[in-house]
Amino acid sequence: MLEQVIFFTILMGFLITVLLSPVFIPFLRRLKFGQSIREEGPKSHQKKTGTPTMGGVMILISITITTLVMTGKFSQPSVETYLLLFVTLGFGLLGFMDDFIKVVMKRNLGLTSKQKLLGQIVISVIFYFIFKQSELSTVISIPLTDISFDLGWGYALFIIFWMVGFSNAVNLTDGLDGLVSGTAAIAFGAFAVLAWSQSQYELSIFSVAVVGAVLGFLVFNAHPAKVFMGDTGSLALGGAIATVAILAKLEIILIIIGGIFVIETLSVILQVISFKTTGKRIFRMSPLHHHYELIGWSEWRVVVTFWTVGLLFAILGIYIEVWI
Repeated sequence: MLEQVIFFTILMGFLITVLLSPVFIPFLRRLKFGQSIREEGPKSHQKKTGTPTMGGVMILISITITTLVMTGKFSQPSVETYLLLFVTLGFGLLGFMDDFIKVVMKRNLGLTSKQKLLGQIVISVIFYFIFKQSELSTVISIPLTDISFDLGWGYALFIIFWMVGFSNAVNLTDGLDGLVSGTAAIAFGAFAVLAWSQSQYELSIFSVAVVGAVLGFLVFNAHPAKVFMGDTGSLALGGAIATVAILAKLEIILIIIGGIFVIETLSVILQVISFKTTGKRIFRMSPLHHHYELIGWSEWRVVVTFWTVGLLFAILGIYIEVWI
């Protein structure tokens, strides 16, 4: 029974996104919701100017409908399901506002960094208070060791750091056609397996709903992309994967399963530190995927390589949690 639920959850998430796309993409074009490309980015990206963005709305619709319908088939949705949807839609709304400012108000940077950070913190704090009322565990365990400790109220700070950090990490990774769609599908697929192994079936259903939704989106987002997810999608996916890890009590393993997102973020941090302290750049451009473009790799080669590395990270994370 549960196996059928998982299969049809992926299928439903995939089909909703695929069926929405032929309607939604032309709608975005008519509204002139086209992506503005940064002038300092790779020159090859300039031809992408005008490609419809805010496609993340389709992903959010698919995730929400699929999760509620399929969770209802298996059992009544619990507080965990509603927490997952709250964070996903909350971060998605924040991303939508950012995209709207970019494409409608023609301010290429969207929300200011302070505005975006404040919104992310508010959503994370609300999540924590609901989390606390539900008496969920504030214990963190270190993989490959017997070490665990209860952060108590400090878990609130951890949640803010984790959710804000991974939301922005996925957002930074979203710079090439299909890059985040593929890496997110792999990472959420890994968490679906781990949640299943722990009998956390609602988390597993949500995770595979995301897998189905982003794979459906990938049909139109693979190179050459007909639509971008925008911050609407990337901020939501980042917040969602951090929430899944928190609710599954697999917080630290997210560093491994989400290794691509971590590496992309570290490349930006190292680039900034190096340039400010020495005046020299470590990479030709950050995030890291742009560095490989500028040394001559094709966009498709970069994306497939990152997918492959993401898959290896996911397998390693599952191996550590399930078999060691």
